[in-house]
Amino acid sequence: MLGRIVQIVAALALLLYPFAVYVGLSHWDVRAAALVLLVLIAPAAIARLRKYRSSEVSALAFVPLVTVGLLATSAALDAAGFILLVPVFVNLGLLATFGPTLRWGPPMIERFARLQEPELSGPKVSWCRTWTWIWCAFFSLNAAAAAALALFAPLRWWTLYNGLIAYGLIGVLFAAEFVLRHLKFGRTGNGAMRESRFTGGPRP
Repeated sequence: MLGRIVQIVAALALLLYPFAVYVGLSHWDVRAAALVLLVLIAPAAIARLRKYRSSEVSALAFVPLVTVGLLATSAALDAAGFILLVPVFVNLGLLATFGPTLRWGPPMIERFARLQEPELSGPKVSWCRTWTWIWCAFFSLNAAAAAALALFAPLRWWTLYNGLIAYGLIGVLFAAEFVLRHLKFGRTGNGAMRESRFTGGPRP
């Protein structure tokens, strides 16, 4: 039970990281803020690593691990810049996870799609590849925006973008894919995709 609570607190700390940083840097010095954040987030990194053998450290462990590394560096050097760079490296890590699947396959979105529909038609496979490219582009642009804000913008702008706008853009992208996919392929009673009149495939 205690372990579950620790994981929930750590997950919330990651989700609310920009606001936690804003509060911390607004009320404490850099080292104190970094140490508090480190105490909150370190359990998430430990929990993720315990799920995998040492030879199989998954990309899922990357997000808390890079956060812990940057927070530790920030605390050691008493430098706020490393705290602000966390969203940059998170997006680069996601890009490094999605990007290689376009070359060595199957594309990441196709992997997700096959969890619901193991047999995908040619148009659906193409759709998944396209949307993997779109997510890669998003992660690249998001990393660039986060880096620019970390380097040149006031803390409140950095917090607004990384804590609200970036999440909003992710939601818009998910919603756009969902709507466009169902316009293009329709859906069956169990939610699986199928071709519709928009692609010349079977009609309802």
